Amino acid sequence: MKQNIYLYILVMFAVTYAIRVLPITLLRKPITNRFIRSFLYYVPYITLSLMTFPAIVQATSEPLYGLLAFIAGVLLAWFSGNLFLVELGCCLVVLILNILF
Repeated sequence: MKQNIYLYILVMFAVTYAIRVLPITLLRKPITNRFIRSFLYYVPYITLSLMTFPAIVQATSEPLYGLLAFIAGVLLAWFSGNLFLVELGCCLVVLILNILF
């Protein structure tokens, strides 16, 4: 069993190290391609969204409540841009839905 744990840690180390070292060693010049630059710019946002969205939907007693809170949060963020109002609005949507249904 311990050998498997060490193997897992070694593989994680190798993958993490390769992700950080390969771009430094292979890319010597700045990236000038507009498509690649825009793609790399949005990768952190997409990754964060892919990790956060399932947690939002599954955090409530009903996945539909989480989805409706997500929609309300997107609308509040779009119109107000205030993070506190977005959080408060999402919590209120879930609270009201839990009380009503």
